[in-house]
Amino acid sequence: MGSGKNRERREERESGEVLGVKKTSTFKNPNNKIPLGIDRAKMKKTEKDTTTKITTVSSCLPASDQLIFFLDRFQSATGIKISSLELEPIKDTSVLELSQELDQDAEALNKHMKASFGKSWKESLYEGQPLDGKVDPGSPALLVISISALRSLELLRGLRPLTRECRAAKLFAKHMKVEDQVSMLKSRVNIASGTPSRIKKLIDIDALGLSRLSVIVMDMHTDAKGYSLFTLPQVSDEFWDLYKSHFHHRVVQGDLRICLYGPITCPSKRKSAVTKVSVTNEA
Repeated sequence: MGSGKNRERREERESGEVLGVKKTSTFKNPNNKIPLGIDRAKMKKTEKDTTTKITTVSSCLPASDQLIFFLDRFQSATGIKISSLELEPIKDTSVLELSQELDQDAEALNKHMKASFGKSWKESLYEGQPLDGKVDPGSPALLVISISALRSLELLRGLRPLTRECRAAKLFAKHMKVEDQVSMLKSRVNIASGTPSRIKKLIDIDALGLSRLSVIVMDMHTDAKGYSLFTLPQVSDEFWDLYKSHFHHRVVQGDLRICLYGPITCPSKRKSAVTKVSVTNEA
């Protein structure tokens, strides 16, 4: 009998908690500025909610903001802190500002690149005749870096109007042997597209040259799982290793321009310590 009453009291107490019945307390908060209990939890949750994600196409951002976004990612991924003295020679002109009138998809890539190279587009990207002493074999003027072999092929299809006289180089591992790529790179190459790991390997064995390289396109589009070149595990590490080893010093010297092609997604705090930039680095 006693156990039955105790069970009923316990059930009543639990049902009261479920219905939101609060017990009264005579305890007073000595500091009115710091909420207690549930109110304190609400305050913390509100603070966490101040971070939101912003997605924008890179062409909607000025070159200065794109450059800061890119260098923030570089420092975060590599652990390298770039001093203000080292930043000084890196100009906004290091980043391509693409036309806002065109979409940033595979089909429009050839138009963007043609405009970016200006009057020299035909000589740099289209002509296929080997010019002795003027064009080093295996040294593209344009290098497109993407997340996978399939995406590389998709981007190459978009560049097809520029590769009719000079075949583009496919620089990825899927169904492609290093030996075959080395052989292909012994002739003139204007445009190349591939993945970070294979590109670095071909540079390291002196098969892929950089003497003509003028622009690197970093494909920012995401795959089916939402990963991009900067966020996919292992691939992102391989990219930053490639960039740090072979490209960063050329960007600093002003010999190489970068292009962030596609949407940029990053968290942005409402009250950011950096007021100059409209986007901040991903966590």
